[in-house]
Amino acid sequence: MTLTENLSIISLVSQASVLVQLVMALLASLSLISWYWIFRKSFQIRSARNKTNGFERDFWSGGDLNGLFQSAAAARHQTGGMERIFESGYREFTKLRAKSHDHAATIDGARRAMRATYQREMDDLEAHLAFLASVGSVSPYIGLLGTVWGIMNAFRGLSNVSSATLAQVAPGIAEALVATAIGLFAAIPAVVAYNRFAHDIDRIGIRFESFMEEFSNILQRQLR
Repeated sequence: MTLTENLSIISLVSQASVLVQLVMALLASLSLISWYWIFRKSFQIRSARNKTNGFERDFWSGGDLNGLFQSAAAARHQTGGMERIFESGYREFTKLRAKSHDHAATIDGARRAMRATYQREMDDLEAHLAFLASVGSVSPYIGLLGTVWGIMNAFRGLSNVSSATLAQVAPGIAEALVATAIGLFAAIPAVVAYNRFAHDIDRIGIRFESFMEEFSNILQRQLR
């Protein structure tokens, strides 16, 4: 078998030590899982942004609040986060207004209801971001573990020969470096996706908070 054949990716993986193969398998699994969540979160955030845009357009077009509330309540599982925040706040507002004449307590109750829904929506959007952050931070070190172990095995094998040649050293070093390459392949997309998603979710959260403040002011004016 030639040196080039020994240095093919498939040969390097198949001839690697058991620990290095386990490291490669772990990194490949982490990479596949992270790509799954990258696509899932991408679709989720895009959907949340589109639904937020649609509801803001309907809300600020001057439509009747009761009509918007009935529409949101009828399709709760298909609505976006901002629409669910509006629904919870307006539901609590109408309930408290019918029971009490304390305007401050009514507004505070509506704000608490919106804040609770806001927190649930943000938790849902941020779900699994910690996994991407973990993959991005630990994958290079896991790959480095395989690399160090592979290099140790390569040099241990050289102790049994009188003179070392490139053909003897190259396969062991190369199979060790494959682990580092796979670690970087798993880490880089996870880090890029995490940073992008965190930025997008933060912007959506700011829009939610701004809406809650503006809607609270609208409700307060209705009590005058």
